[in-house]
Amino acid sequence: MAENLKQETVLVTAATGKTGRRVAQRLAARGVDVRAGSRKGEVLFDWEDESTWGPALRGADAAYVAYFPDLAAPGAPEAMRSFGRQAAGNGVRRLVLLSGRGEPEAVVAEGALRESGLDMTVVRASFFAQNFSEGAMSEGVLTGEIPFPAGETAEPFVDADDLADVMVAALTEDGHTGAVHELTGPRLLTFAEVAAEIGRATGREVRYVPVSVEAYTQMLQQYGLPAPDAQWLAGLFGTLLDGHNASLTDGVRQVLGRAPKDFADFARHTARSGVWNA
Repeated sequence: MAENLKQETVLVTAATGKTGRRVAQRLAARGVDVRAGSRKGEVLFDWEDESTWGPALRGADAAYVAYFPDLAAPGAPEAMRSFGRQAAGNGVRRLVLLSGRGEPEAVVAEGALRESGLDMTVVRASFFAQNFSEGAMSEGVLTGEIPFPAGETAEPFVDADDLADVMVAALTEDGHTGAVHELTGPRLLTFAEVAAEIGRATGREVRYVPVSVEAYTQMLQQYGLPAPDAQWLAGLFGTLLDGHNASLTDGVRQVLGRAPKDFADFARHTARSGVWNA
């Protein structure tokens, strides 16, 4: 598809996060004028402070929308509706939204953003492989035990680098308006199989420890998450990992023309980086 990079300015929300950081780097490498929005960066943008949205959007042609904490969270539809109004009012023409795969509540938030009437692309992603290297579960890898309420459910883990490549394509190429891209990795893995892959890559024992949603809620609270947030997040994981997402899509290939990266490749690359050195 033809690229559309003429004097484009793109606001990247949550630009220090797993996906925002990657999207911003890739856009900059293509010569796009990137406005990296974050709570502490040069371009102030905070999902919890609506007064920061307008100034960040002003003068932008497109925006990568990565809502925190999740599109399925309470209040997300209202936030998306307001963000869409402000984006349209500031002359933004294109939105690319990160959404969750198999999340009915997220679909409601997607609809709220569509009310803006702007050109919009939705990218629904499965669990990120990078949750084990950049997220809360990385500590479990370091200690050798990964507790999580997944049971024996298989998940098609997607690499955040693949996701970022898809996002950049949707932001810079024609032909994605109105599309909903569902992204997964190339195979289904249980969390026990993920732990085994990481163990092979690191050369040490890493095992998955299944826990209940209730137990995981308590763990999150012990890490400092307020009780309501811990209950919501643990409940979301329990819902997502009930088996309804245990299938593959060809979304990465459809957009990028290549196969998605396998989790084993991610594990080997991450092990070589030293991130998992205890």
